[in-house]
Amino acid sequence: MNETNHSRVTAFVLLGLSNSRELQPILFLIFSLLYLAILLGNFLIILTVTSDSRLHTPMYFLLANLSFIDICVASFATPKMIADFLVEHKTISFDACLAQIFFVHLFTGSEMVLLVSMAYDRYVAICKPLHYMTIMSRRVCIILVLISWFVGFIHTTSQLAFTVNLPFCGPNEVDSFFCDLPLVTKLACIDTYVVSLLIVADSGFLSMSSFLLLVVSYTVILITVRNRSSASMAKARSTLTAHITVVTLFFGPCIFIYVWPFSNYSVDKVLAVFYTIFTPILNPVIYTLRNKEVKTAMTKLKSQYLKPGQVSTVIRNVLFLETK
Repeated sequence: MNETNHSRVTAFVLLGLSNSRELQPILFLIFSLLYLAILLGNFLIILTVTSDSRLHTPMYFLLANLSFIDICVASFATPKMIADFLVEHKTISFDACLAQIFFVHLFTGSEMVLLVSMAYDRYVAICKPLHYMTIMSRRVCIILVLISWFVGFIHTTSQLAFTVNLPFCGPNEVDSFFCDLPLVTKLACIDTYVVSLLIVADSGFLSMSSFLLLVVSYTVILITVRNRSSASMAKARSTLTAHITVVTLFFGPCIFIYVWPFSNYSVDKVLAVFYTIFTPILNPVIYTLRNKEVKTAMTKLKSQYLKPGQVSTVIRNVLFLETK
């Protein structure tokens, strides 16, 4: 045991997405643009919701919080991954590795619960419209957001409890672009079969319970909508399609990775990229393209801050300063 303590691993090597040197500059450019799009898209939704009084409703309050969490999900590892494309040795300290594990489970756990809260909001709006503003008061919305962060914190704390005291004294190569918990635990110097099962059970329980709650909620909503007028049903279906699409895109990779954790590592890399990069970038697109109120608010925001001729004036001023 003393020998283990003396040879404790202080850093891990991240193998990244690809070993090809030729691909590194291309991947750097692609993921830099994707990360920039994530930041711009989600910040635009937050700015739109906060600046337009017509969007100060429970649904858009929760949507703005979803955009904030999406920024967090994309930011816990993506900047490090982008920077690693420019270096040959991709290392991360032990403490930074634990921090990545902490934040990925905090943010993804919180997002799962927030998506359930958004489903509850749609259930109340469609099934109990007369009591909607009473049930979904601002106080209730804030409580729902706080609960999502609290559950995420409890989830990530329980996950770290399985890992923080594991002895790491030998292999230190993580076959991913961030410290993915199942991959890190396999590097411990002891048999981690039981620990891996507990980790899978913890994440699997949160993922499956949230997913089942969402399935039940949206099923009840769709059944209720079928008994209403065609106009009401069309509007509700449009809203629900966006919600269900986001839920599927987010929960699909998470459930696959943690419920079937013994899949091929290359597949896990693709799925990890999907829920850390593509889901946060698709959420703003899905919600804005299918939502007339958001598109109208964004048009108003654009006309307010980017008035006709304003951009060209700024460009002319910049060129004038450069020629002076």
